[in-house]
Amino acid sequence: MKKNIAIIMGGYSNEYQISLTSGQVVFETLDTSKYVAFRIHIFKDKWVYVDTQNKEFPVDKNDFSITINQSKITFDCVFNAIHGSPGEDGFMQGYFALLNMPHTSCGMYQASITFNKRDCLSILKPYGIKTADSYYINLGDSIHEDAIIQKVGLPCFVKANKAGSSFGITKVHKKEDLQNAIKVAFKEDDEIIIESFLDGTEVSVGVINYKGETKVLPITEIVSENDFFDYEAKYLGKSQEITPARLTDAQEKKVRMVAKKVYDVLKLTGFSRSEYIFKNGEPYLLEVNTVPGLTRASILPQQAAAANIPLADLFDNAIQESLKN
Repeated sequence: MKKNIAIIMGGYSNEYQISLTSGQVVFETLDTSKYVAFRIHIFKDKWVYVDTQNKEFPVDKNDFSITINQSKITFDCVFNAIHGSPGEDGFMQGYFALLNMPHTSCGMYQASITFNKRDCLSILKPYGIKTADSYYINLGDSIHEDAIIQKVGLPCFVKANKAGSSFGITKVHKKEDLQNAIKVAFKEDDEIIIESFLDGTEVSVGVINYKGETKVLPITEIVSENDFFDYEAKYLGKSQEITPARLTDAQEKKVRMVAKKVYDVLKLTGFSRSEYIFKNGEPYLLEVNTVPGLTRASILPQQAAAANIPLADLFDNAIQESLKN
């Protein structure tokens, strides 16, 4: 008997459009001989099932069901394609845990930790994971420019602490540009992180739970046409994404080991994609994404293809692993 799969997409952040594209790819790719897929749009003002004629049916939040022609439909599993809040920060994971409903992403605690850059880095540092020097500011704090520069140097990156897809990030070269960069970051979040600039090869490493084992996918090297891997570089073609990355054997071995360690230490499940920059031959962790992009041009699907894992198999495995758990 076919399983009913709810593909949740959209979300409350600036990443909603990317999420809708990811969710649509999942919808078009799932094996129709095994699954009946339902597109579920999650927005602040509505949770709705959207049929193939784009007609909307409300979701009953009491049990995450829908009713069509007086017939109630429940779901065997949820495929999470929401980038940002509430799909990547733990809220949806907590909701589904209360309903005892399987879903393809990591647990609530893991999602909330990885979505908070400074908390995630703080947890991983004692395990020997190298990170950039950082300085934290909360909204309302006094801003001491000299103290920031003394800690992280110039150039530096000013980032929203809890935001994806490079929203709210500025590379700052001069002291006089710090204040404006901080304002930009505070438009996205009430917490910001300022990090030292790491000059080196940037790579993205996909790690997934595949057939019951932690699997590190082929590594992608990121060469941005812009000053850094910003939104344009990620989504508007302003970068080269080279899979497999042009690394030495020693570099590849190190970053694969670190990426697997991050996945295991955080007790992640499902998909993950972590970003690193090499400095003096060592990989420095930038961030961890637990609901990475799943469009056909996204990095994780590229890596899966390089590992000879077709998209349909990648998505099928995510569902099967979540049903097992």
